Amino acid sequence: MNYFVKIFTTLIFVLMLTPLSAETVNKIIINGNKRISEETIKVYGEINLNEKIDEIKINKILNNLYSTNFFEDVKIKVSNNVLEIDLKEYPIINQLIIIGEKTNKINDQIRKTIKLKEKNSFIRSDLASDIEKIKKLYSSAGYNFSKIDAKLKKIDESNLDLILVIDRGEITRISTISFTGDKKIRDKRLRSVIASEEDKFWKIISRNTKFSESLINLDLRLLSNYYKSLGYYDVKINSKTAEINAEGNIDLVYSIDAGQRYSINKITTNVDPVFDKKIFFELNEIYKEYIGEYYSPFKIKDLLEEIDSIIEKNNLQFVEHNVEEILNKNNIEIKFNIFEGERTLVERINIFGNTITNESVIRGELLIDEGDPFTKLGLEKSISNLKSRKLFGKVNSEVIDGTKKNLKSININVEEMATGEISAGAGIGTNGGSFAFNITENNWLGEGKKVNFEVEVDEESLAGTLNYLNPNYDFLGNSLNYSISSVSNDKPDQGYENRIISAGVGTSFEQYKNLYASLGLNASYDDLTTNSSASSSLKKQAGEFSEISGNYGFSLDNRDRTFMPTSGNIITFRQTLPLFADKKFIANTLSASAYKSITENVIGASKFYFSAINGVDDNVRLSKRTGLSSKRLRGFEKNKIGPRDGNDHVGGNYSAALNFEANLPNLLPDSTNMDVGLFLDFGNVWGVDYDSSLPNSNKLRSSTGVAASWISPVGPMTFILSTNLSKAPTDETESFNFSLGTTF
Repeated sequence: MNYFVKIFTTLIFVLMLTPLSAETVNKIIINGNKRISEETIKVYGEINLNEKIDEIKINKILNNLYSTNFFEDVKIKVSNNVLEIDLKEYPIINQLIIIGEKTNKINDQIRKTIKLKEKNSFIRSDLASDIEKIKKLYSSAGYNFSKIDAKLKKIDESNLDLILVIDRGEITRISTISFTGDKKIRDKRLRSVIASEEDKFWKIISRNTKFSESLINLDLRLLSNYYKSLGYYDVKINSKTAEINAEGNIDLVYSIDAGQRYSINKITTNVDPVFDKKIFFELNEIYKEYIGEYYSPFKIKDLLEEIDSIIEKNNLQFVEHNVEEILNKNNIEIKFNIFEGERTLVERINIFGNTITNESVIRGELLIDEGDPFTKLGLEKSISNLKSRKLFGKVNSEVIDGTKKNLKSININVEEMATGEISAGAGIGTNGGSFAFNITENNWLGEGKKVNFEVEVDEESLAGTLNYLNPNYDFLGNSLNYSISSVSNDKPDQGYENRIISAGVGTSFEQYKNLYASLGLNASYDDLTTNSSASSSLKKQAGEFSEISGNYGFSLDNRDRTFMPTSGNIITFRQTLPLFADKKFIANTLSASAYKSITENVIGASKFYFSAINGVDDNVRLSKRTGLSSKRLRGFEKNKIGPRDGNDHVGGNYSAALNFEANLPNLLPDSTNMDVGLFLDFGNVWGVDYDSSLPNSNKLRSSTGVAASWISPVGPMTFILSTNLSKAPTDETESFNFSLGTTF
């Protein structure tokens, strides 16, 4: 029986037996209590002798006694100055026994989740809700057809054992994912947007092949956000269907109506008179860059960040803002309203859902703390920071009233996601093949730290690197990186062996909006051994060398997203300087990339790279010379172009590359599960300071080809097929390269 129904019916009973006028109680009689003492009942019920009892007081006693969860039934009678209370106590749960679940972790989760616990009252109405909580717990892990049977074992009149018999059933997996309706985007592209994954044998360690309601809800949000990011403001995910197939798994179908695609035709700012409007005048020039562009929440986010930076720069307190989006045919007018918010402080921040990630990692990304002024701006940026860490599939916040009028408490709920990545790649070139393996964990030990291990092998060399990154070591958004690497080159044909061991530490931090600075320190040991067949110039470089160098750099990142950007640019500069070195040198590197959605079917990118290294008081050693990787100049083997000393490529003082790319997402039918892109690469390596007699090869190299990504039966794969347009006779080429990867 419902709690409030009990109180209501009891009140009716009382009113039928007692007059409406108050009576002074000079005697209290309590019946039916076996475990709970009379004194305890009086304390909980706030019952006192010589107190006047009326309807209001009776209602209060009932509320007090029922709220203890000690009593199944309470009846009150007042007559001739005597208060008589008849009670029926709930039985006590002596033991909570779980049968059928052997995993201690899940057993513990069940006990924490349900309301019924050992040594507490057994309330039958709680049992049904607890069973649903357990089913939901199993459903979130992919067991959607679990069965829970509850049995009661009576010990005596006041005690019982609660036995939960669990059959979690089989994991329900997602067999297929498809999309219907006026979707305007290919299924393959949409599958890459959502979190859910089709169950394939290479996905055996993935969590996202399991069907769960929470994962589907995340998919719906991701789909909606993706379409809106492309300008489809009115997109509707009309329905989702999940049908059980013959194998007992799920065929998942999303129905999509993309709707009209909108462009931004006007942007204005409405500033509250309490603020100086002139402060925000600089926004007008920024707005011009967005007029005529397709609408995207990312663009609105960028503009809000511009507003936020002005607010922070001018130290404005308790500032709020909102966005009005006014639709007109196929255009959108954006209006930013800036106004004075409520002067409220943060009393408490509560964090939920982090079973793996340490709470300190989450708090370290928050821009507001307990005791700080509460602003929607600070909260929104904090949530954005958490989402950008790529540790959580879902981040929600809730603001509730605090203990006082000017205080607020914040509840932050996170849903953790798979953070591990495994990839492998290989290339086939002129003189053999190469292999690379990479494993990364982005949330090491739940501390939000990134650990990466990479190995590269070819016929002449072996290289291994271990990196450790703490992206927020001081809780101010600054990162700290440690690395150690080892390279071994065995080249008997060229008459030398080279061993290099290095270790480094570095930090990076945001200097200004989207402008990042970095500092680093590196130590290395280099051993070059030659024999009689080595060239004279190589023999001059033989020996053991040690060095300590420092580096600094800047990066300006205006891309709409770091993964598969569709607009914006990034520019990076880095310089390395000698501190203590046997052979001193100065190295400079500049790279720039720009992205643009040319049409709905073509996403263009242009990239530039330049590197220069020069000796301070001597020639640059062989191991320090610059070259080009097979990613910057496709169609050529890594570091196998440019100057040669005998039969060996020795790198140069300078290297440069220019890349043009066009991704064609709609070129091939959905059934192929393949994306295709075209590329045109230019590059060269030149300049040798230690021996001017070496062939310098100033010929510009170029290549073109096709890059494809394929959801294959053995996992997601990428292929690069290339052909050389121009090359030197001594260059070593690579016509084919592929990689395979997944998450865990």
